[in-house]
Amino acid sequence: MTRTYLDDIVAWHRQRAHYDTRSFSDLLSEAKSCVPTRGFASSIRDTPHLAVIAEIKRKSPSKGDLNASLNPSELAQKYQRGGASCLSVLTDTNHFGGSVADLQMAHAACSVPVIRKDFTVDARDICDARIMGADCVLLIAAILSAAEMSTYLDLCREVDIDALVEVHDEAELELAMNAGAVMVGVNQRDLVTFAVDQARAVRMAPRIPDHVVRVAESGVRGRDDALALRAAGYDAILVGEHLVTSPDPEAALAELCVA
Repeated sequence: MTRTYLDDIVAWHRQRAHYDTRSFSDLLSEAKSCVPTRGFASSIRDTPHLAVIAEIKRKSPSKGDLNASLNPSELAQKYQRGGASCLSVLTDTNHFGGSVADLQMAHAACSVPVIRKDFTVDARDICDARIMGADCVLLIAAILSAAEMSTYLDLCREVDIDALVEVHDEAELELAMNAGAVMVGVNQRDLVTFAVDQARAVRMAPRIPDHVVRVAESGVRGRDDALALRAAGYDAILVGEHLVTSPDPEAALAELCVA
């Protein structure tokens, strides 16, 4: 079987979690005492046009540096002025060049909700996200068992943080629905080749129940893609590379906010 970028990244995160000796109960208590979140899913629901989740991303394992020297505070403000409904911030340092500081700087510089974009493989990761100030966490169906998915969604509800459940195909969508997901992101990027399949999100959209917030992730290259995904039934798009590599991210984002 072909070993993927994702396999290596997840193995690293699971090893880190294995050696984490912090008390879960202490982290849970701290997470439950945090100030209220901004409401990630509700921000998408309340957006009258296609919502844009604008990503702060320094680099990727497949393409290397995208915008390694970006200023999270400045970019967050540009995104908000451009009409972003939410922000996504990479906090994985080893593989994406992100950090907790990037998320906290972006969160402090704007008033829209922010998702911690990272690889959740342990319950303490969810508590950490809540404590650092995130309003949402990413749960990737491809790397979690059905039991883990269900447990982590329950924990998200307990600490009052939203969860975006990422899927790639029908089997993963079924896992997400069985676990009680209320916000699903369809990642158009292939896990083996990292190539983008523009038809994946369009194919998957009608399979997502109407009560679920639909998010299309990866591969959005401009207004035409945004229009196609809106027509397919998506409530939001998550856009990273197209924005962080743009000379005018504010204008590039505004073009994506289609009716």
